Amino acid sequence: MLSQSAPLDEPLDVLIIGAGVSGIGLAAYLRRKQPGKRFSILEARERIGGTWDLFKYPGIRSDSDLYTFGFDFKPWVKNKMLADARDILEYLRETVEEFDLGPVIQYQQQVESADWLSGEGLWAVRVRDGIGGDVRTVRTRWLFSAGGYYRYDQGYSPRFEGSERFKGRIVHPQHWPEDLDYCGKRVVVIGSGATAVTLIPAMADQVAHITMLQRTPSYIINQPATDSVAGFLQKILPAQTAYSLTRYKNARITLGFWSFCQRFPKLARKLLVGLVRRDLPKGYPVDVHFNPPYNPWDQRLCSVPDGDLFKCLSSGKASVVTDQIETFTESGILLKSGKEIEADIIVTATGLNVQLFGGVALRKDGQPVVLSETLAYKGMMLSGVPNFAFAVGYTNSSWTLKVCLLCDHFCRLLAYMDEHRHAVCEAQAPEGIETRPLLDFGAGYVQRALHSVPRQGPGEPWVMSMDYFRDVKLLRRGRVAEKCLAFSPAPGASSQAPLDLRLSKARA
Repeated sequence: MLSQSAPLDEPLDVLIIGAGVSGIGLAAYLRRKQPGKRFSILEARERIGGTWDLFKYPGIRSDSDLYTFGFDFKPWVKNKMLADARDILEYLRETVEEFDLGPVIQYQQQVESADWLSGEGLWAVRVRDGIGGDVRTVRTRWLFSAGGYYRYDQGYSPRFEGSERFKGRIVHPQHWPEDLDYCGKRVVVIGSGATAVTLIPAMADQVAHITMLQRTPSYIINQPATDSVAGFLQKILPAQTAYSLTRYKNARITLGFWSFCQRFPKLARKLLVGLVRRDLPKGYPVDVHFNPPYNPWDQRLCSVPDGDLFKCLSSGKASVVTDQIETFTESGILLKSGKEIEADIIVTATGLNVQLFGGVALRKDGQPVVLSETLAYKGMMLSGVPNFAFAVGYTNSSWTLKVCLLCDHFCRLLAYMDEHRHAVCEAQAPEGIETRPLLDFGAGYVQRALHSVPRQGPGEPWVMSMDYFRDVKLLRRGRVAEKCLAFSPAPGASSQAPLDLRLSKARA
């Protein structure tokens, strides 16, 4: 591990913000595809892992299978499809060790702002040390934001009337207290998303009773905890081959089901609700609690491994209430229907606050970059912002499927620029292009942030594709030098002179 605010050999070729899945993935790609590049990762927290280190609530796991959530170059060899945070962190630590990434990660380094200096062809990045509070400026040719899409310091907590009267404990999953004792307690989890359906089974055996209180149902699908095809392939094929085939299979199935839902929403609703009905006792009010008013995939589907949530509901240890909150009381929650749910602990699994690029304030020659006035190019760059790239994964499939393609394309772009002696790359949007929201997704955390995020155009390369196999053609096999990309040499450099961008390997 590098010490906090250790000096860097500047200017860097690439400065990566964030040591989560995306940041570690890009660093490994650079090691493999661009071994001569000098890069560093600045991580605001004390450890790697991002989401998987931050969240500590019971049962936290991925809701994407690890054969697609893992990196394409590093096989997932465990038999669990929906792995928990501990296994994911172990996988990330192995990646750091295998690609010797430890020496390039600096911890507790908060990137506050970044200013593109056209006269120098560099980013001036303002970084605050998390321990001493000292501020420094790091210069880099490329800035890559791998900080995810939500605020790490604050989850979304709507104002609940009367919450100050409640005599029990109110907890948000993003800040789960280490000392929370819920054994034998009555627990209410407000929400019906991935966090809620994970918490209920993880806590059910230890609490007196646990209730999932939802205003609106979610689509929930029972998914096997293990992949029998993957297990068979692992026995007869080399690890990477078995992994690649399983990854392809699962990506095809996920995309195929998403496409089916988009094309036949009524039939998809009937199928999903019918599957839930099969997993619950006869007479259970499935249409009340598991039949959302929106179409499948307008919001992300929630996966439950081996139907663990349905087993808890069937056993009576857990229950679902679909209603609206009138007010918190001293002993629980009063609902609009007049019913009161008694509770010792209330968990507000009410979602995230979207924050792109880790909240870093971007400027270009001192002028603020207004994100809502930019267009996303290939889902990885912003129009009018030179030498800046970012990683945002899929909302309808595994996050990492998209991230790996973006990292691969980014390395191809660097190679193209080296070959043609370019130092600066800027995506330029056509005048008068029609735009629409960056993410056509109905989740509340997305809808609350649409006014402050970049937009997308009507088609490639300005569309934010949610189709993995389409993106394989565009990002992994498609051309790098699009007409809308403007390339130029370093400021002051002769266009005839070769530009030596092949710098020495990052120091160990």
